[in-house]
Amino acid sequence: MSARNFVRASIVAAAVAAGSGAVAMGSAEYPTATVAEYVYGCMKANGENREMLDRCSCSIDVIASIIPYEHYVTAETFKGMGLVAGEKGALFRETAPAKAAMTELRRAQAEADIRCF
Repeated sequence: MSARNFVRASIVAAAVAAGSGAVAMGSAEYPTATVAEYVYGCMKANGENREMLDRCSCSIDVIASIIPYEHYVTAETFKGMGLVAGEKGALFRETAPAKAAMTELRRAQAEADIRCF
């Protein structure tokens, strides 16, 4: 089995194991698609092997235990829209709500890195 097929099979297995379509962690519920997308991106960046599957899964679990799903979506939206060049993207990079959301996400990711990597 190629590494790419292994990753896909692992993500599908994780989604099936989640069952209801949402992963409950603490007070936050992250949809399976969000968890799978995070794990897939993390594995693409860090290595497509079983160890990274475990570490990346751990990472999103830690993030979900720290910030509610709604805050995660807000931060990811600011992050993505902040990539727009010029004044249009400045609203998503430089405003107080954008900075607060990104700080919260970075703090959760730092904690996840400490615990999982």
